[in-house]
Amino acid sequence: MAYDADVIVIGAGLAGLAATAELVDAGRRVILVDQEPEHAIGGQAHWSFGGLFFVDSPEQRRLRIKDSHALALQDWMGTAAFDRPEDHWPRKWAEAYVDFAAGEKRSWLHGQGVRFFPVVGWAERGGYDAQGHGNSVPRFHITWGTGPGLLEPFVRRVRAGAARGLVQLKFRHRVTGLSRSAGSVDTVTGEILEPSGVERGEASSRVVTGDFEFRAQAVIVTSGGIGGNHDLVRANWPERLGTPPQKMISGVPAHVDGKMLGIAEDAGAHLINRDRMWHYTEGIQNWNPIWDRHGIRILPGPSSLWLDARGDRLPVPLFPGFDTLGTLEHIMKTGHDYTWFVLNQRIIGKEFTLSGSEQNPDLTGKSVRGVIDRARAEVPGPVKAFMDHGVDFVVEKDLGALVRGMNALTQKPLIDEDTLRRTIAARDREIANPFTKDLQVMAVRGARKFLGDRLIRAAAPHRILDPKAGPLVAVRLNILTRKTLGGLETDLSSRVLTDGGRPLPGVYAAGEAAGFGGGGVHGYRSLEGTFLGGCLFSGRTAGRAAARAVN
Repeated sequence: MAYDADVIVIGAGLAGLAATAELVDAGRRVILVDQEPEHAIGGQAHWSFGGLFFVDSPEQRRLRIKDSHALALQDWMGTAAFDRPEDHWPRKWAEAYVDFAAGEKRSWLHGQGVRFFPVVGWAERGGYDAQGHGNSVPRFHITWGTGPGLLEPFVRRVRAGAARGLVQLKFRHRVTGLSRSAGSVDTVTGEILEPSGVERGEASSRVVTGDFEFRAQAVIVTSGGIGGNHDLVRANWPERLGTPPQKMISGVPAHVDGKMLGIAEDAGAHLINRDRMWHYTEGIQNWNPIWDRHGIRILPGPSSLWLDARGDRLPVPLFPGFDTLGTLEHIMKTGHDYTWFVLNQRIIGKEFTLSGSEQNPDLTGKSVRGVIDRARAEVPGPVKAFMDHGVDFVVEKDLGALVRGMNALTQKPLIDEDTLRRTIAARDREIANPFTKDLQVMAVRGARKFLGDRLIRAAAPHRILDPKAGPLVAVRLNILTRKTLGGLETDLSSRVLTDGGRPLPGVYAAGEAAGFGGGGVHGYRSLEGTFLGGCLFSGRTAGRAAARAVN
């Protein structure tokens, strides 16, 4: 039986597009399959903020950020905390990825027309010692155009391949099996779903109209993770993070269900680090949802007072933006699955950015005027919409009304007004003096020494209860499912390995399905604050390796 293509790529997200683009450059024939409609090409990356991790970039140097490969590797390894036998390949991938981020990553993207916002952000600040978790310096670079802007060159390259007859685009094709007809896995089978005209991200029809079978010399799995499957998230929830939340909201559409991981495992692939996952603690329910349980993450500056469900401040260094999983672990041990930000309008206007391309129309639309207008606005438009319509937001002029509104959003009235007033007043008294024992106030002052934070991310220290900075704002924060950090174990050529450590013949993996490289390049925690770079690097690696392997 003849082959239908040289390589089959399963999943048309960023990793799959990067792999396909590299295969096209090598002159290989590709079938790209995806269960969603064609207008959903790009997958989750379309909704992303477009953040990328670079080391010693021109943007950093212009802002007088002194970064280096050695410092980035120290931060990565301290954050990942690799400690398992199966971390052999993830560790090697981590070393290779930091090399890439400090080397050709930026120039490779720049050569394809990708440009970057000049202000560098600071994700995962850590707050521990020098060898522990967190970024020592800002490294979060926003793509000009956000997620769609990053996707554009790869979509263009793949469509050019289709125009040349090298790529067959097979949307509405859901894979259900991988099998061998000779020595290698060379057959992909599945179901053809009926056409669907739903908007990107909305649940598409699952009505089956037929089946398919494609054969190729190699298969690349780039199908994503489990974030849309809450049952599977809970089943893999690690004991170290406490009891799984009863309520979660979704940062990804429901079709990100992890089923392809099981299919690959049935074919002989080794799935490792299932219990390593990345969920955000600053999730808010989208007032204008696209998918079921649609949540948005707040990208917070450092000033909001972070309280548990009973109104107690979270312990040091669990400040906004410092340690996502450390905060998640603490929250899940409180007996509640939500927390609160308490702040005022001056802070929310300066420090709240909402993750997602649709929540940042100025950056997504590459509008310089829009960026200027955002900087001048008392509260940016997308944030103001959540203040007006979001079910997790309480906005009031006085603290008593704020507490009543907070308690109205929960099953039990756990917030005591007098206690909260004392907590805020104590913090506010520390503002009057340039010296303080409040480590969060120290962190805010430290952040403002960085020009990028002073311009757009950290409000000048002031009293939360200052009437001139009001009204007061409280935000109920939910657990937001996001990424799978474990995945299919791969070597440095993206070849999927078996339980015995040997390559599974003909099978490669990239993106979230491969733990962004090796089966878990991030280890226990993500240093980047983004996962796009891992999709690009592992997708590129898989595409180039498969191109070399096929005839």
